[in-house]
This record gives sequence, structure tokens and C-alpha cells, in this order.
Amino acid sequence: MRTARRAWAAAAVLAATVAVSAFAVGRADAATLFSDDFADGNASGWSTSGGSWSVSAQAYRQTGTGADAKAQAGSTSWTDYTVQARVQPVAFGNSTRAAGIAARAQSMTSFYAFVLTGGGTAQLRRISGGGVTVLASAPVPVSTGTWYTLALTVAGSQLSGSVDGVALVSAGDGNLAAGRAGLVAAYTSAIFDDVRVDSGPGTPPSPSPSPSASASPSPRPSPSVSPSPSASPSASPSRPPSPSPSTSPGPVPPNQADGFASVNALGQNGTYGGVGGPTVVVDTTEELLAAIDTIGPMIIQVQGTITIDSKRGVRPNKTIIGLGSTATINGGGFDFYRSYNVIVRNLTFTNAEDDAVNVGQNSHHVWIDHNRFVAPVDGSIDIVRGAEYVTVSWNHFDHTDKSMLIGHSDGSGSEDIGHLKVTIHHNFFDHSRQRHPRVRWGDPVHVYNNYFLGNELYGVASTQNGGVLLEGNYFENVPYPCFSASGYADSGPGRLVQRNNVFVASGPCETAGTVADPGTSYAYTVAAPGTVPATVTSGAGPGRL
Repeated sequence: MRTARRAWAAAAVLAATVAVSAFAVGRADAATLFSDDFADGNASGWSTSGGSWSVSAQAYRQTGTGADAKAQAGSTSWTDYTVQARVQPVAFGNSTRAAGIAARAQSMTSFYAFVLTGGGTAQLRRISGGGVTVLASAPVPVSTGTWYTLALTVAGSQLSGSVDGVALVSAGDGNLAAGRAGLVAAYTSAIFDDVRVDSGPGTPPSPSPSPSASASPSPRPSPSVSPSPSASPSASPSRPPSPSPSTSPGPVPPNQADGFASVNALGQNGTYGGVGGPTVVVDTTEELLAAIDTIGPMIIQVQGTITIDSKRGVRPNKTIIGLGSTATINGGGFDFYRSYNVIVRNLTFTNAEDDAVNVGQNSHHVWIDHNRFVAPVDGSIDIVRGAEYVTVSWNHFDHTDKSMLIGHSDGSGSEDIGHLKVTIHHNFFDHSRQRHPRVRWGDPVHVYNNYFLGNELYGVASTQNGGVLLEGNYFENVPYPCFSASGYADSGPGRLVQRNNVFVASGPCETAGTVADPGTSYAYTVAAPGTVPATVTSGAGPGRL
């Protein structure tokens, strides 16, 4: 593929000599009018129309192929300039659908665009009142899951577009004289990053400020999804840093694993999933099973509902992330057997025939984030058999029965003692009945800033000398929030420390003993428990990255 693209690029250079000379402009006096690399975690300054836009893994994403989606920023008085961005098409609605960049946008329905289509072309377009006129077109290899650097120059009535530094198309059109820069995802799911607008002759000297302005943005690796940063699609990104217990780490960036999944241990510097590997979009059972069984790093983007018939093994170094808010795994789940460095995000698990997610047999560095669990036959999440360095965050346990088991049996001390290090934060235990979690042997299990609502049997149970730190949580209508000193069922007593929790219409919390301090392993901040219900109900579950 790389060789083919080199050959294409060489041919394109020869074919585009005229276009290059016609539009080569001295850039010595050029100024950067606007830049945004989305590293601040927001899209402040952008306005959108259609689609579902969000910032995740330090990139701007439009999910779904069902809308003519646009995002625009800058000044309507800009005239002559070049807009450049990295663009990664994720899924095209059909071969005529497109993703790319825009210039001289006078509204969401009138602008120039330079786009890549699902049919393998680069096109200069004029969009006027929503109608599309193709001004120029050239063939170019286009693959989903691949980053392309697109540039669109508007100078007077002359327009030109380049891909990865190769000038491909040019045209003359004087219909639109000025307007903002933008991004285009016409019935296409796509990711955008490193947007920059550089001035040309006639451009006003006082542009609108950029949300993260930089006169000369420095190159940085492709964002990771989840991440967010978490890992995201990229051909060859570098591994994001993670806090180490031997340092004093600062706040964890958005969409990057935190808690025990971020700790440098067992030869693994945090959890970054499939960063460094290819990105694939899967929407069938066969594609999903082949992807999770592939050796090596991979970012697996799940689209739609995929039915599997049992728990299926996931190899190391994978990011499994749902596209949009409705990606669903139905009927089965994921099993980790001596696996590591895996991220599971933004999915709904329904009707699992056993456990939806089983982290077992010495697996480590697993991040389970922003998922929804509905009606598994057994547990939603099990963390067992010596597994460790796991973070479970921002998930919605929607009327489940057995939500989370840590330590599978009273007789497993020999394989579990010293392991089962787990962080559980900002989850919504929504009328789920029990195991939030049920702990054996693990120490510490850190449970903070979760919302427990209407849990019929109990909230948290620490047994078999497990050690649970419970802080900053909000319990509402939970008759038995905490078990520890009395054990639970046939299991012996555990240890549980609670501090700064809120109990509303709930029973007392049973505490006992002392617990290892997770703060010696990673940095974290506990929010005031009174804020937890609103924060968690608005932020937990898929579609809220």
C-alpha cells in the first residue's frame, strides 16, 4: 500500500506541475490566522450543522453516515488563504459521499470544499444553497482508517487543492469572495485534526482568535482513541505517557486511561490499546472476531449491532471502540486470557450469554470505559484469577443483576493475593441489584465518585480480606450500601474504609480495618459527592466521550 501511494504521488507531481506553478504563492509574509489541534479537549469557536460532532482523543470527530455534516470556524471576512487539516475518513455512506475541508464559507450551505470521496477521487466543489457543483476532480487512492493531509487554497477567483503535499486539482470560480474555514463530512464518518488557516494576499490582518491559537503548531503524533487517548485511529502514533508511582503525576489528559490502568508496571507503561496499529471498521460478526484475534496492535471501530454467541478472546494491544452512540455487542462478550493493554469503550453490551466482559488469568492493563451493560445472564464485568491494573470508568449498569465481581472464589487466595488492583469511578449503578463490586482478596480496590441508585440487594461488599477504599460516592435508596466486617454470603470478612460518601434514604455503611492507599500509585481527584448524580447521569455510558 505504501509503495502504491508513492507511485501515485510521483505521477501526481508530474501531472500537477501547471497547477503548482499557477498557485505557488510566496509565504514569507503569511500569517497563521487560525489553528486548532483539539489538544485542549474542546471545540470552542467551532459551529456545526448536522451529524454528531465531538472532541475525543485530541481530535474532532463526526460519527455516523446519516447526515450532511459541517463544522466551521473563523471570520466571514477572510478572503485569500489556505486551509489545511489532517482528515481520516472512517466510513462512507456510499462512493459519492465525502470528507474534507472548506473555505469561504458564507453559511452552512454555501462554501468551497476540497474533499476525498468513497469512490477514490479528490474533488473541488462549490456548494451553493446546498446544491453541489464539482469544479475539478482527480483520481486518488482513498482508504478508510488512513490519515490524509488536505490543503485548499483560495486566491481571488483561483482555487487549488492538494493531498499530502501533492497538488492535484485547480479551477477558477468567482461566486464566493469571502468566508470562514471549515470541515466537511457529507454522509461520512470522519476524524479531523491539526486544522490551520494561513493568510494570503488580501486577507484581513486581524482574524478571529483560535481556540488554541499557535503561530506555528508543532507536529504531534496522531491522536490515540481512547484517548481520547486513549486510543484513536492513526497509522504510526507514538505511545502516550502514563503516570508512574515513582513520580508525582499531574491530572490525566481527557480520554486517556487513568487509575490503576495508567500505572507503569509489569513492563507496561499505562494502557494505550491499539495505538501504533491499523484502524479497521467492523460491522459483521466475522469481521469483529477476526479483528480481536489478530496478533499485534489494532484499533477496532464497531459500527451498528454485532451478534456473537459467547465470550470471545481478545488478544493484547487492542482498542475496541464503538462508533457513535449505538454500537452494540449482542448475545456474547469479550474474554481476556493473559491479555494486556486493551481498551473497551463506547459500546452497549446486551443479552450476554455469560459475562459481558471477563478480565481473567493474569490479564493486566485493561480500561473499560463509557459502556452500557444490559441483561447479561451472569455478570457485566468479572475481574478474576490474578488480573490487575484495571480501570472501570463512566459505565452505565442499566438494571443489571450481578454488576461486577472481583475475585472469583473463596479458595482463590493463592492466585489473587497481591493482584486484583482495580479502580472504579464515575459509574452509574442504575437499579442494578448487587456486586458494585463484590470483592475477594483484592487490595486496594478503589471506588470513588460513583452513583448508586436503587440497588436492591447491596452496594459494595468486601470479603476474604479484600481491601476497598470507598470515597466520594452517592448512595440513594440503597438498603445495604456496604458489607465488610460481617463478610457476605459464605465469604469471610474483608476490609473497607469509607470517607466523604453521601447516603440518602439508605442504610448504614459497614466498615472494618485499613486499606492500602491508591494515591501512592496514581494521581486522582475526588469531586464533592453532592455533584455526583448530575455528573454521572449526564456523562456515563456510550455516546458521551
